[in-house]
Amino acid sequence: MLAEVLAALRPRAGKRYFDGCCGGAGHGVAILEASAQTGFLFACDRDGDAVAVATERLARFAGRFELRRLNFADLGDWIGVGSCAGALLDLGVSSYQLDTAGRGFSFQQEGPLDMRMDRDQDATAADLVNTLPAEELASIFWEFGDERESRRIARALVRERTMRPFETTTQLAELVEQVCPRRGRRAHPATRVFQALRIAVNDELGSLRRGLRATVEILEPGGRLAVLTFQSLEDRLVREFMRAEAKDYDLPKGCETDQPHLRRERPPRGILVSRKALLPSAAEQAENPRSRSAQLRVIEKL
Repeated sequence: MLAEVLAALRPRAGKRYFDGCCGGAGHGVAILEASAQTGFLFACDRDGDAVAVATERLARFAGRFELRRLNFADLGDWIGVGSCAGALLDLGVSSYQLDTAGRGFSFQQEGPLDMRMDRDQDATAADLVNTLPAEELASIFWEFGDERESRRIARALVRERTMRPFETTTQLAELVEQVCPRRGRRAHPATRVFQALRIAVNDELGSLRRGLRATVEILEPGGRLAVLTFQSLEDRLVREFMRAEAKDYDLPKGCETDQPHLRRERPPRGILVSRKALLPSAAEQAENPRSRSAQLRVIEKL
């Protein structure tokens, strides 16, 4: 959704922009081209391989970008408050990560059961599968994968690992398929389990919660935050965050229902650029099937 992202961010000369999940720098290159010759890009990614690729692709823009290996949730004092005209978060796992067997994100080819976006961190998917009790595994599969057979799968994993530890992607996928046969379904039975483990290993939802607030802070008034999501959990979190920013009140912490008498009035902090998520065009979906699940949400800071 490159065209939609550029339309949302409106890159202009002399302005600063932030790409918090730069991957191979496809969006970053387009932002710098659109903001020539004086636009500037801050970019980061927690995947060292992605940073290496991005460094090469951005080299021709020397002096117009700063690239760091960093989780966008940990901006800290890197970028000044109110200094950027636009920010992009392209969430989820990249095509490179999915297609590289050694990263262990996909069950389509055999690889180590890894799934770490930052390979300097300790815990891998194999560590979770081989050490967590069945109750915790079931909770992960249900909460992060919406897997209806979460308990059956978790119990089967715990039984299996007493005979041999889980080490590869195909070993795990085959066990899940034994527990939940495909029976004509298009999606592989292990799809939700792999998604859930990946989210847990990388604390993706926790990073997103912290990162949304940190990214809004670096925007100037009128600056826009564009977020690309690829699964319902992260999209729901982004939608709720943006709607809360656009409201003119807060609710007490821990309040689960919007009760008018509990509202605390305040000025709205943002305005929704589009009330509904933008979706990829039919042409893009045909050209890139992985884009079918993409949703783009945009908010403008007040």
